[in-house]
Amino acid sequence: MKSKNKIIKSPGERVFDIVLYTILIIVALVTIFPILYIVAGSFASVKELTMNRFLLIPKAPVLDAYKYIFSTDTLSRSMIVTIGVTIVGTCVNLLMTVLMAYPLSRTNLIGRKYLMYGITITLVFSGGMIPTYLIVDAVGLIDSYAALIIPTAISSFNLILVKNFFQQVPESLIEAAKIDGCSEIKLLANIILPLSKPALATFTLFYAVGHWNTFMNALLYLNDSKKWTIQVLLRQIVILSQGGVGDESLMGAEFVIPTQSVKMAVIVIATLPIVICYPFMQKYFDKGVMAGSIKG
Repeated sequence: MKSKNKIIKSPGERVFDIVLYTILIIVALVTIFPILYIVAGSFASVKELTMNRFLLIPKAPVLDAYKYIFSTDTLSRSMIVTIGVTIVGTCVNLLMTVLMAYPLSRTNLIGRKYLMYGITITLVFSGGMIPTYLIVDAVGLIDSYAALIIPTAISSFNLILVKNFFQQVPESLIEAAKIDGCSEIKLLANIILPLSKPALATFTLFYAVGHWNTFMNALLYLNDSKKWTIQVLLRQIVILSQGGVGDESLMGAEFVIPTQSVKMAVIVIATLPIVICYPFMQKYFDKGVMAGSIKG
C-alpha cells in the first residue's frame, strides 16, 4: 500500500525549519540547565559544590541538605501554610471572579458599561503599597492569613477574560434555558460553568501560582514567623544562609551545614508542587486563554 503523499518543502522552508528548531532547542537548554543545576546542587556534597561551579550530575549524591531542612518542622509548617493559603485563596478568587464576570457578560445589565470602565481603570492605576497596607491594618487583617487572600480576591485582568469567555456562550442556549424556567443561578451553575471548564481550569492555575508565589504581601502583613509562607522562608534562608530552618545539633557532631545545598533544596521543594500540578492543567491552558481573549 502506498504511503500518503508527503508535503514537499522548498529549500527556503527547510532552512527556516532548521533555524527555528535550533532556536527552540537553545531556548529549551537555557531554561532547563538552571533547573538541573538547582536539583543537582541540592543533592551534592559541600566538597563537590566547592570544586564544581557548574554541576549538572553529582558524582556522589547525598541527602544532607534535605535531612537538615526537615530536622525541624519549620519548612513543613511553611509548606502547610502555603498550601492552605493557595487552596482557600484560589477558591475565593474563582468564586468572586465568576460571580462578577457572569453579570458583566450579560448585555442587559444596567450600568454595565460604566462598571467595565471602572474595572479597566484598575489595570492601569492602583492605590499603591502604602494605602493598601493602611487599609489592611485599619480592618484588622495584619498578621492574619486573610490579608493574603481578601486584598487580591479578584484580578481585573482575569475577570475581563472570564467575562469574555462567558459572552461566547450562544445566546440561543441561554434563551432556551430561560424559557424552560431556569433561574440565573441555575443557568450559571448548569450551563455556563460546565461550558467554561477550559477557562476556569486556566484561571485556577493562574490564581494558584499567584498565591503559591506570594511574597511581598506575606512579608508586609505577617509578623509572626510561624505564619510565614514558603517564599518568605526561602528569602530568609537566602539572606541569612540558613535562617534557622534546621537543627544542626540533631545531625551529628561531624555534620557541616551545606549552605548552598540547603538553599537549592528549599527552592526544589518550593517549586515542585506547582511543577507537578501544571501538566494536569496544560491541556486547558491554550484553549482557555485564547477563547477568553478573542471577543471583547
